[in-house]
Amino acid sequence: MPEGKGYSYTSSGTNSQGNHYCSRDYGNGSNSYHYSNSNGSYYYSNPNGSTYYNNGSGGSTYTPPSGNSGKK
Repeated sequence: MPEGKGYSYTSSGTNSQGNHYCSRDYGNGSNSYHYSNSNGSYYYSNPNGSTYYNNGSGGSTYTPPSGNSGKK
């Protein structure tokens, strides 16, 4: 694991549509990933279980670890 970062990259790349993804391993059973799409939308799945989605047009949804979704 890289010193000072607290995580290591397990995979990352860009597919043929130009969408980027990256996943991380925090070494304590926690993982996270995110992807960003060529249309401006992106999604994060965080190691604490929360998620965040932005549709690239001003709309977003955050779901905390408890699972209650909060749309904006």
